[in-house]
Amino acid sequence: MKKEFVLLLLLTILAGTAHAQRNVSLGLKAGGTLSDLTGKQASGYESAFGFQAGGFLNVGLSRLFAFQPEVIYSRKGAKLATSPTVHARLDYVDVPLVFHINVDGLFFEAGPQVGFLVAAHDKVDTQQFDTKARYNTVDAGYIFGLGYQRKAGLGVGLRYNGGITNIEKSVLVGTTKVQNNIRNGAFQLYLTYSFQGN
Repeated sequence: MKKEFVLLLLLTILAGTAHAQRNVSLGLKAGGTLSDLTGKQASGYESAFGFQAGGFLNVGLSRLFAFQPEVIYSRKGAKLATSPTVHARLDYVDVPLVFHINVDGLFFEAGPQVGFLVAAHDKVDTQQFDTKARYNTVDAGYIFGLGYQRKAGLGVGLRYNGGITNIEKSVLVGTTKVQNNIRNGAFQLYLTYSFQGN
């Protein structure tokens, strides 16, 4: 009886492994970003265009659900409508952890994201100023969106990427610590290409 139980357990594990392998795909993605800064102290900013590019791993959990971790290089920021115009550019390596609900290739997605700031610049006319020291290194946020994506081949998606933490570091004004309420926000339109796993 014990041998039969062990054999059944091994067969179940092997079957699950084979199922998981058939339902795993790697992919690349790239697209454009319309980003803005939101919050009480962000009223003077306007939307700006950026880009995103990276890769993902799509793991089918069932016929309906999938888990998709990603690593994306993403340019965000906004422009300050002054004279001359100031372009605030924030470059992140974003790590979204999104869950998909799939119906015949169509999907709805949602999940958390953490972003790691790798560069920050203010561009004024032809001059560029490094502003990375002004910003927090880590940015926490959330994602929701929809699209079309198969286990192999081309796909397309549209998502909103919102921040829940302030991107600027607090500053000391006299003896008072001041924290500006400014967060990232971005609409992202992208294409994907998936490679079916074995």
